Amino acid sequence: MEWTLEVVGVPVGDVDRAIAFYRDQVGFNLDHDTRAGEQRFVQLTPPGSGCSIVLASPPPMPPGSLKSLQLVVADAYRAREELVDRGVAAGDIDVIDERDGGTLFGFADPDGNSWVVQQIKARADMPLLSR
Repeated sequence: MEWTLEVVGVPVGDVDRAIAFYRDQVGFNLDHDTRAGEQRFVQLTPPGSGCSIVLASPPPMPPGSLKSLQLVVADAYRAREELVDRGVAAGDIDVIDERDGGTLFGFADPDGNSWVVQQIKARADMPLLSR
């Protein structure tokens, strides 16, 4: 049986500010923004990803409590440059190992939820799942 990670909840204090950050600065696609009474459900997906994030209001845990969510890109240097150009305060590139997968950097959203961006060059040519 195959299992798929589909959605990760990200706790934020201000949903509109978080949408602007993830959509306009990080470059995620806004899949939907739904209101049901007092609740709001927003789903965004990184380009090329099979897993999305959901911003729920009110949040299920304190805003900023998620640490080290991980994104994988084929080129960490280009990804960092794109984020910085969009106004994201991205950390320096850290090469902890010269082998593929050992180059990374981090950033945080306005609430303090932190992300690690890892370079895996093979992802440029190889899909996550082959069928």
